[in-house]
Amino acid sequence: MNLTEQFLKTREKTETICSPLQTEDYVVQPIVDVSPPKWHLAHTTWFFEQFVLVNFDQSYKVFHPDFAFLFNSYYNNLGERTLRHERGFMTRPSVSVIYEYRKYVTSAIQQLLDSKPDIEVIQLVEIGINHEQQHQELLAYDIKYILGTQPTFPAIGDYFGLKEESHEQKWLSFSEGLYEIGHQGNTFCFDNERPSHKVFIQDFQMSNKLVTKGEFLEFMEDGGYKNFNLWHDEGWHYIQNNGINSPLHWHHKNGDWYEYQFNGLDKINLKLPVSHISMYEAYAYANWKGMRLPTEFEWEVASQQIEWGQLWEWTNSAHLPYPGFTQAKGAIGEYNGKFMLNQMILRGASVATTHDHLRNTYRNFFPASSRWAFSGIRLVKNQN
Repeated sequence: MNLTEQFLKTREKTETICSPLQTEDYVVQPIVDVSPPKWHLAHTTWFFEQFVLVNFDQSYKVFHPDFAFLFNSYYNNLGERTLRHERGFMTRPSVSVIYEYRKYVTSAIQQLLDSKPDIEVIQLVEIGINHEQQHQELLAYDIKYILGTQPTFPAIGDYFGLKEESHEQKWLSFSEGLYEIGHQGNTFCFDNERPSHKVFIQDFQMSNKLVTKGEFLEFMEDGGYKNFNLWHDEGWHYIQNNGINSPLHWHHKNGDWYEYQFNGLDKINLKLPVSHISMYEAYAYANWKGMRLPTEFEWEVASQQIEWGQLWEWTNSAHLPYPGFTQAKGAIGEYNGKFMLNQMILRGASVATTHDHLRNTYRNFFPASSRWAFSGIRLVKNQN
């Protein structure tokens, strides 16, 4: 598949993800972490317009002068922007205008690519494609949160379903040693995956499966959410202040636990991996089991021998620069570098991750309190 085909396929997939939505679903923002689907559609378009077309297509005319302000996310180098928590205030421009904007920019990028542009344009379009693929996954999180907080729990279909963790529990052993960590080669990766470097790792054992809902329910029934000894102090205060006593999207009704999925509210399947939990909850569960979460380096070493791709897996590693990391100049340098503080690393992928992002060096990151993402738990214990 050439770059133009990849670009068009990416643009189409974003709109397919949004296709089950009603117009009203596109606009709301229940919490600051959740962006309205309309905003995602516009922001991913703004990226191509501002980073590529404005700078490299002299004949291009911006679609609307206000959009550079309305749909900038966090790029200070590109000027002022709407505050993140105010994205849901925008009833205008309308959803139909946003789709016109997408069509307009998509056509312009396609024409630019057909003109055989230089390598800088090609690289920026490639980053833009990967950026939009990230937003496709965020769209899945956000749509689920928007619908999952509706009082009627609307069903839109069997999207992004998980499979049962039904294989036998095994502990995979890994020997201490010096391991190469980080992306190597010339294929695409984000800047926070480089440079590759060596890390010394002690002996450890990693579970071959994710923690299931049934296993997590045992933690809950044993008073896990009530035992402060299991929690980080910050995590304990977070669940206390927010009244949290179960994973996100779980509801206790008539003596049973139910969970909202895209196909509606159903009784939980105890064999499915537990999802929508914060790093705080993952840590407390591992502590309750007398185990721990992996470091991101242990996860990368073990990744060749485990199945992954169901859920992003919390690690006990902070999002920090690798030795030798240099931040690119200008707006592109804002992509990851300025978020290397107060964020925790998740490794792997989820059922909403595009296939192009399935690499074992990918470093996803969220605050420890994040619960709306498709996140889960894989346990590690020290070698016996």
